[in-house]
Amino acid sequence: MAEESHRSTAAEIPVTSNGELEQSPESVFSRDSYSSGPGAINLSETCVTSSNFASTTEGIIESGPYKGSMTAQPKSGAVVLSEDLKNPAMEKLDLVRKWSINTYKCTRQILSEKLGRGSRTVDLELEAQIEVLRDNKRKYQHVIRLAQMLASQLSQIMQTQRQLGDAFADLSLKSPELHEEFGYNAETQKLLSKNGETLLAAINFFISSVNTLVDKTIEDTMINIKQYEAARVEYDAYRTDLEELNLGPRDPNTMPKIELSQQQFQIHREKYERMRNDVSIKLKFLEENKVKVLHNQLILFHNAIAAYYAGNQQQLEQTLKQFHIKLKMPGGDSPSWLEEH
Repeated sequence: MAEESHRSTAAEIPVTSNGELEQSPESVFSRDSYSSGPGAINLSETCVTSSNFASTTEGIIESGPYKGSMTAQPKSGAVVLSEDLKNPAMEKLDLVRKWSINTYKCTRQILSEKLGRGSRTVDLELEAQIEVLRDNKRKYQHVIRLAQMLASQLSQIMQTQRQLGDAFADLSLKSPELHEEFGYNAETQKLLSKNGETLLAAINFFISSVNTLVDKTIEDTMINIKQYEAARVEYDAYRTDLEELNLGPRDPNTMPKIELSQQQFQIHREKYERMRNDVSIKLKFLEENKVKVLHNQLILFHNAIAAYYAGNQQQLEQTLKQFHIKLKMPGGDSPSWLEEH
């Protein structure tokens, strides 16, 4: 009975349901009066350790001399993420949420416009200018394709003329009775081939200049137009959303939504007006640049064609000098070994 009494008193360390000590460790280990008796456990020789009383890990009793007084472990609270860990994830989630809402609103606006149920904001003057630009771009691309076809056909004609000139020259040497006649034709075909090279240089310069105007200058403006149209769709989408909210009831639950919609509407309205002004300025400068470029190129094309078919070699060469066009001779694209060294 005495041994059982000693064992029960030594083992009674009151613990709450959360795993915390009901009494301080000092008051528990101060019961040295129970250490008397032959089989009793000496609590001064015992130390209770636990990584965290609130965790599911059980306490471990280590035998050995007790060193110092134990301090109660602090209670574990809710886990709080630091700002460095929380901000990137929250920002990405917020961006995805805003993108999803914006995409939904714009898609709904586009569908409602195509179905004839929604209204769209239209700047009649600007829309007319954009439509003219698109039509001109298609026509310029058609002119470029035709000019490329002409250059390809002229190149084939020049090749045929050179071959014909060589054939006439060969017959001139082998036919003494027709030496002069074959010689005249050989010189004529070679001269036509040479003038064709000059005309081909002028046509290629024309193609390159108009192609730069279409694929770079006009295309740069078309990119701004696409951005303007996207801003217009966003503006109409948020305008429609605000109009629908204004038609509904106004109570404490809907007022915050209306105020937020009003703010979003104002933001997209300013963006739309800014993009509209940018496109208007771009179209104005594009028109001035287009007139200047096409004026010079059309004069070049006309003078070169007229001089070629008139057989005016000097006028044809003068046209190339006027527009600073360097004539590339056959096989003259790559420098010779002496020029490289």
